Amino acid sequence: MRRYDKITPDGAKDRLFEQCEVRREVLSALSVLFEGRAYREVITPGFEFYDVFDSSSNYFPQESMYKLTDLKGRMLVARPDSTVPIARLVATRLRSHSLPIRLYYSQNVYSLVSGSNGRSGEVMQAGVELIGSNSSKSDLEVLALSAEALKRCRISDFRIEIGHIGIYKYLIGKLDCSDAQRENIRSCIESKNYAALGDLLKEFDSPAAKALGQLPRMFGGAEIFEEAAELFRDFADGELDEIISYLEFVYSSLQSCGLDGKLMVDFGLVNQADYYTGIIFHGYIKGAGEPVVSGGRYDGLIKDFGENLPATGFGINVDLITAALLQNGLYNAEKKKVLVFCAENDVSSAFSYIDALSQSGVTAEFCTFDTLEETESYAVSICADRICVVSADNVKIINVGGNADE
Repeated sequence: MRRYDKITPDGAKDRLFEQCEVRREVLSALSVLFEGRAYREVITPGFEFYDVFDSSSNYFPQESMYKLTDLKGRMLVARPDSTVPIARLVATRLRSHSLPIRLYYSQNVYSLVSGSNGRSGEVMQAGVELIGSNSSKSDLEVLALSAEALKRCRISDFRIEIGHIGIYKYLIGKLDCSDAQRENIRSCIESKNYAALGDLLKEFDSPAAKALGQLPRMFGGAEIFEEAAELFRDFADGELDEIISYLEFVYSSLQSCGLDGKLMVDFGLVNQADYYTGIIFHGYIKGAGEPVVSGGRYDGLIKDFGENLPATGFGINVDLITAALLQNGLYNAEKKKVLVFCAENDVSSAFSYIDALSQSGVTAEFCTFDTLEETESYAVSICADRICVVSADNVKIINVGGNADE
């Protein structure tokens, strides 16, 4: 029987050295930002009862979740998402909290993936949830915060795409189609599969079908709003006009917040249509083949847990940010290091000296070799900046590759 003791499961991988350092710096930068904007941290369990996600099965199909059972035989899942558990937490632990509630998180999420598609089944995700406000200001706050989060991660070359799920929901509601047809149409719009979408909509001879067929093509700057007004002129009840007017307001407001040139409108943003209820957005950066930021308004989710509260938020794929920083040379992994050497009877002095260096922000490694010759060879291999030879009454500095300084 084949053993799998030397490889990792599909979608999982080891992370080494600078990958861990960069990830930690990204998480630190995001935590400082979120806390500075009055968001408070929460951590949800790595395992949840399956029931937490059962009502959300349209958002997270059960075949995509890792499942296990507890000692009582109850089905659990490894956390596939952070927002749904936070909705549970808000509806139970924070039901009496004053509104709005601002929460942030940094935790892994898990999903079953194929080993051939290159996607990760274990993702470090950080994000915020703004709960209890349906004001346009809350949409603007979350969108602007997502852009600032990328900047704090030293990402300057990014793009935010915004849309409104209400457009798709309005149009699909005009078609007499089955749930399966509805999902196929949504999927084709999301993937911008024009040919397949056209085939699906052939049997529906209506203005709504025509408009749905155009959604994947409708992306760009401010000019797209004029195109939308022309496309939707056959719908006279005013609902689409109101949605487009709101989307235009959000777009222009974000431009005035310093995001001009980094915004795009995309009427084809229709991912998780049953989950989102209003503004929806993605963030993209150079070197990542999928969104690094995903968010929007989800006013119906917390109702699943007994509390009817509006909410909006976003999540950031920290692992994609980390990979982009390393790939694009935006992180200097080389850090100066001091190697501390001592004789056996001077160990306590060496430890005291290392503590003093560490407290001053210097990386200091205690050398376990017995000879200075071995130490010097090791110092070169790890690119140490210098060797400190410590005794009870003296510290001798040896610059690696250079002369000693007393």
